[in-house]
Amino acid sequence: MKNLRNRFLRVSAVMALGLAVLASASVSSKAAQLIMLEQDGCHWCEVWNKEIGIAYPKTDEGKLAPLRRVDIHAPLPADLEGLKKANYTPTFVVWHNGREIDRLRGYPGGHFFWPMLQQMLAKIDKAETGKADTSDTVEPKS
Repeated sequence: MKNLRNRFLRVSAVMALGLAVLASASVSSKAAQLIMLEQDGCHWCEVWNKEIGIAYPKTDEGKLAPLRRVDIHAPLPADLEGLKKANYTPTFVVWHNGREIDRLRGYPGGHFFWPMLQQMLAKIDKAETGKADTSDTVEPKS
C-alpha cells in the first residue's frame, strides 16, 4: 500500500510539473522579450555579447525580458509578425504581447545601454494600460 501511495505521489508530481510547463509556455509567448536583431560579422553585436550578453540573463532586465536573437537576413518567425526588420545591427526591440513597445538602434556602450534599456522596459506598463507612447524610439547619441 505504501509503494502504491509513493507511486501515485510521483505520478501526480510529474503531471503537475507538466501542467506547469504548459502553462508557462502559453504565458511566455505573451511575456516581454528583448529581441536582438543581428547579423553575422556585426562588430558591435560582438562587443555587446562580450560586455552585456554574458550577464544579461542574470539581471532583473534579463528576467523581465529574456533575450531572443533574430538574424536580419532570415525570415521572421511567425510569432514576430509585424516586427519591422532593421538594416542596422544590433537593433534591440522590446516586444510584448505580440507587438513592439520600443527599439534601440545600435549599441551605445555599457554605461548607456542599461539606462536606455530600463527606459524602454518602463514603457511595458504604459502599453498594458493603453497609455504607451512608442513614437520615441531610443537612439544612441553619436
